[in-house]
Amino acid sequence: MSGLIEGLPDAVALRCLARVPFYLYPKLELVSRSWRAAIRGSELFKARQEVGSAEELLCVCAYDPENLWQMYDPLRDLWITLPVLPSKVRHLAYFGVVSTGGKLYVLGGGSDDVDPLTGDQDGSFATDEVWSYDPIMRRWAQRASMVLPRAMFACCVLKGKIIVAGGFTSCRKSISQAEMYDPEKDVWIPIPDLHRTHNSACSGFVIGGKVHVLHKGLSTVQVLDHIGSGWIVEDYGWLQGPMAVVQGALYVMSHGLIVKQEKEVSKVVISASEFRRRIGFAMTGLRDEIYVIGGVIGPDRFNWDIKPMSDVDILTVGGNRPTWRQAASMTKCRGTIFGCTQLRI
Repeated sequence: MSGLIEGLPDAVALRCLARVPFYLYPKLELVSRSWRAAIRGSELFKARQEVGSAEELLCVCAYDPENLWQMYDPLRDLWITLPVLPSKVRHLAYFGVVSTGGKLYVLGGGSDDVDPLTGDQDGSFATDEVWSYDPIMRRWAQRASMVLPRAMFACCVLKGKIIVAGGFTSCRKSISQAEMYDPEKDVWIPIPDLHRTHNSACSGFVIGGKVHVLHKGLSTVQVLDHIGSGWIVEDYGWLQGPMAVVQGALYVMSHGLIVKQEKEVSKVVISASEFRRRIGFAMTGLRDEIYVIGGVIGPDRFNWDIKPMSDVDILTVGGNRPTWRQAASMTKCRGTIFGCTQLRI
C-alpha cells in the first residue's frame, strides 16, 4: 500500500480516502492496485471513525429477490445492492439482523419458500447459522453458529455484543433460552433465560442501555440491564404494532397513528392512516427519522390483487412539527420486508 498519493505519507493519504463517500469506493478501486488494497483494508474503517466521516446506512432484505440485501444512503438518496447472501436456505426469513463494528450480521431464521402442493416450508423452520457482511471487503462470511437454532426471536446489540433471546427452535417449539455473541472472538455463550416464553414471535430493542424483549400479543416486557443480573419482567402497557427506536425513544404505529411510548405514557405524534392497507413493511429508526419501507398492498374485499411495494416513506420526528416525505424507492428489493437494520461505516 505504498505511494497512494504522490507527495503524501500513506497514513495521511489514507485519511484523505477515508473522507470520500462510501458509495464511491468501487470507483476508487479502479485507480490503481495500491488504492484497491487501501480501500479493502481494515485500516480504512478505523480511519473513517477517526476523521469523523463515518456514514449511517440502512440495510434491507425483502421477499423478492431471494436472499438479496440492499443498502440505503440517506444523504444521497440512493440504493446500493450487495452480493447475494450465500445461505443454502431458500428465501431465508424470520431471522435476526443487527450491525456492530462496521459489519452486518444475519442470524438464524428459516425458509419462507412454501411448497404449493404440500404447504411445507422447504424443510427448514429454524437454523443456527450466522453470516456477517463486510462492506469494505464487499463479501459475506460464515461465523460461529448459535448454540440453538432459532427463528422469530429477539436480537439486538448491547455494548458491542449481540444478544439473542426467545423465538422458536427447529421443532417449532417456543424457547426461553438466550445467548450472547462476541464478534471479536467469534464465540457464543449462554446467558440467563427469559423468565417467560410465549407462542408468538418476539422482538428486541435497546432503550436506555437495557435490552427490552417483547412478545407479540403480550403487554409485558422483559428487561436485561446487564448479563449478571438476569431478566426483569415489567408491564408498561405498551401499544401493539410495528416499532422503531429513534434517539433512544420508542415509537409505535398503532390504529393509524404514530405514538411515542415513554414507560406507561403514550403520546400521539402524527397520523399514519395511509399505511392501514400496507402490511409486511419494515419500520425502523435512523438519526432523528422513522423509515417505513416496502411491504404489500391488499387484498381487500373489493380487490384480491396483492401489490408488492418498494416505496420508502420517512417521518422526521426531531423537529417541532413532524412531517412525512418520500425517499427513493428500493431499486431491487420489493414486497414483504424480512430484515432491516442500521449500519455505521
